[in-house]
Amino acid sequence: MYQGKFSLSIVNGQYPAIISKNIADKMNLKLNDPLVVYFIEQPPRIRKFIIRGIYSTGLEEFDNMYVFSPLSVIQKLNNWTPDQAGGFEITLKNLNDLSSVNHKVYELSGFQFNSLTIKELYPDIFHWLDLQDVNVIIILVLMILVAGINMISTLLIIILENTSTIGLLKAIGARNAGIRKIFIYVASGIVLTGLVIGNLIALTLCYLQYRYHLVGLPQESYYVSYVPINFSPANILLINIGTLIACVLVMVIPSVIITRINPVKSLRYE
Repeated sequence: MYQGKFSLSIVNGQYPAIISKNIADKMNLKLNDPLVVYFIEQPPRIRKFIIRGIYSTGLEEFDNMYVFSPLSVIQKLNNWTPDQAGGFEITLKNLNDLSSVNHKVYELSGFQFNSLTIKELYPDIFHWLDLQDVNVIIILVLMILVAGINMISTLLIIILENTSTIGLLKAIGARNAGIRKIFIYVASGIVLTGLVIGNLIALTLCYLQYRYHLVGLPQESYYVSYVPINFSPANILLINIGTLIACVLVMVIPSVIITRINPVKSLRYE
């Protein structure tokens, strides 16, 4: 979350700064209020800043510690040249390149400098993300198991209700494999119908959450104040295809019952 319009200009000797919502609340500050900053050194220096923005990341260690200001202001306060800075950040498009890029930067920067990856700087955040990934896998496996059990039950009911029909088909020469395919096709149609209805309901709920943030979270534990939604067509398609394939494979198990049905006895069924 961010509010305010950040300006790089120095107005009446006041340097622009962005502070966190936590600091603003503790110090009872708001946008465009002056902020006096003391730099602890010998002798101490005092500079007046003006608040041009207020941010909130949900990360307590950030929100309670960092105040942002233009690099030119820091260079001026420290008597640095325009090409000097306390550190540089490199943004990567692919997180998988993190280790290799860090190794190259370390080699090129020289022995007097050091380079660290974001995983080394903030390991707790990435451990938390890894835990969430495990939870997602567990939830998906449980959902597929529930869907599979439901489809097995549905197919068993369809087979039992059509025992006499199966016997009749066998009596006129139909093979077990052909009959099994018929029932799997029928059950697959039920799965597809369920997927379409489920997707419509799920996407509607996701859009409402994305738009209105209906489901909240304790920010101190989850680093965000609400459940975030990321619409990824590729992931949605893969989940649907995986669910369909898993359910069809599971339905092969109860269809084996068809091979055990005796045509003579089944025609007397009912």
